[in-house]
Amino acid sequence: MQNDELLIQKENQVFDAIVIGSGISGGWAAKELTERGLSTLMIDRGRMVKHGQDYPTENKGPWEFPLRTKMNLKEKKEIYPIQSRSIFLNESTKHFFCNDNEQPYSTEPGSDFTWIRGNQVGGKSLLWFRQSYRFSNHDFLANKRDGVGADWPIRYKDIAPWYSKVERFAGISGNTDNIEQLPDSEYQPPFEMYQCEQDIKSRFEKQYRDKHFIIGRAAHLTKPNREQVALGRYNCLARNQCQRGCSFGGYFSTQSATMPAAMRTGKLQIASNSVVHSLIYNSKKNRVAGVRVIDSEALQQREYFGRIVFLCASTLGSTQILLNSANKHFPKGLANSSGVLGHYLMDHNYNTSAHGFIDGYEDEYFSGWRPTGILIPNFQYRPELYRKHYKRGYQISGSAYRQDWRTMAASEGIGKSFKEKLQQPGRWGFWIGTQGEMLPRHENQVSLHSTKKDKWGIPQLHINCQWSENERLMMEDACETMQAMLKNLGLSEVSGQVTSDKYPPGSAIHEVGTARMGSDKTSSVLNGYNQSHDIRNLFVTDGSCFVSSAVQNPSLTFMALTARAANYAANEFFAGRL
Repeated sequence: MQNDELLIQKENQVFDAIVIGSGISGGWAAKELTERGLSTLMIDRGRMVKHGQDYPTENKGPWEFPLRTKMNLKEKKEIYPIQSRSIFLNESTKHFFCNDNEQPYSTEPGSDFTWIRGNQVGGKSLLWFRQSYRFSNHDFLANKRDGVGADWPIRYKDIAPWYSKVERFAGISGNTDNIEQLPDSEYQPPFEMYQCEQDIKSRFEKQYRDKHFIIGRAAHLTKPNREQVALGRYNCLARNQCQRGCSFGGYFSTQSATMPAAMRTGKLQIASNSVVHSLIYNSKKNRVAGVRVIDSEALQQREYFGRIVFLCASTLGSTQILLNSANKHFPKGLANSSGVLGHYLMDHNYNTSAHGFIDGYEDEYFSGWRPTGILIPNFQYRPELYRKHYKRGYQISGSAYRQDWRTMAASEGIGKSFKEKLQQPGRWGFWIGTQGEMLPRHENQVSLHSTKKDKWGIPQLHINCQWSENERLMMEDACETMQAMLKNLGLSEVSGQVTSDKYPPGSAIHEVGTARMGSDKTSSVLNGYNQSHDIRNLFVTDGSCFVSSAVQNPSLTFMALTARAANYAANEFFAGRL
């Protein structure tokens, strides 16, 4: 079945399931529900993107762009003032980022939240950084142990089989490391460390016996299995073009993996260019009956109906829909009898880095652009390991690199000799940076603006989210710790910086929380299966369900939670309880 045959606008059919959003979570919901036999409609506010066809800049060389892939400053300022904060936005990737003028939001004074969005079928699965790590039981227990935030309603054993399921399908490269706080995945062969990284690893493990130095785990195929090849996916070629779209399917995305898997069931239909306004609530049955959308181009309203609704529109997108679905039965937002919807917004703190140079290795270089680096897992993962002046911890990621003309362009020199210098590789450098946990705080929240609306007449989100003293102290400590590490490992010209004032929450693009899970329905929106406490046929499986952020990249957990929730929903559906 071709993509065009899946697209619908008006439809009288009542679907077994409606999935709102088509990114990492939405794609998994569609795959799992259709494979269980449920007729499924996937709705997305953006245009259709066809795998291998709608990647307009794929394979283009830098010389084929007017500014060598750099953005026109006027366009950057006028169309992408927020999106341009992402390191991934440039002339070769802009087709996957939203127009900030069309989708504005406001922030509280003192808050400058960065909301990065990819509004097309496939969502940010076409843009993500693909680092894939399991949460450990320590992460699910963290809130309970130190008394900050609510307790997760699940533990590692509940989600471990689902991690395995999604890893086998998605394809995760990595190495078996046997680390307590970072459980192993089911792997394809890992990418290699550079020789200088291997030597640093040896020195690191001798000096820091309580810490680990490993290759990063990434959703890139290095040895595709039979199912992946059947879907048309092949080895990652390390081309460094991931955010443009990959026709090889070398990295996991909705387009390369979950959508074609759902399509082959014959149970999937897609409504693209459909901006979800609100959910339709049947008060007599206490069920969500369907979805009210606005055509993104014609601005006409239409409705779709289904027996189950999976809300996977992104952390802030899903919360906006629930808030805008308020009615007399749920005046503070649909399924929000607890009153916590919109609260406890979190992101990861990227605000510390350190750098040094590695002497020697002049005869070493690398081939291709490895899509991952090294990782030092969180070594403050239990309360007894915390620093005395702040709670929780951080992981450290980074990479060695060889200087080239780009990194040496600002160095001293002039004329012929300078140009000749730029033609030769320079020194080896080593960069590391943190990914720190952000505590769940009630005051970090999103709400609907009282007067401002977007072009579709939907109230804008108003965001109040700021770093706390805990996050600032963590970054200051991390900066000192990382510089000491690099010096102890023998690097030269070591420096570090803290950038908390430069990069506000949202900058990591790992926003989570706002519709959290919990065992207590008076203080949470969802139960342990991502099912609404208030409305049985409503599920929310994107990052909004998180109770804490941990330090790991969240997308692998989005996948596992979604697959688990879809299995539960299908069982409940066939048992007649939904």
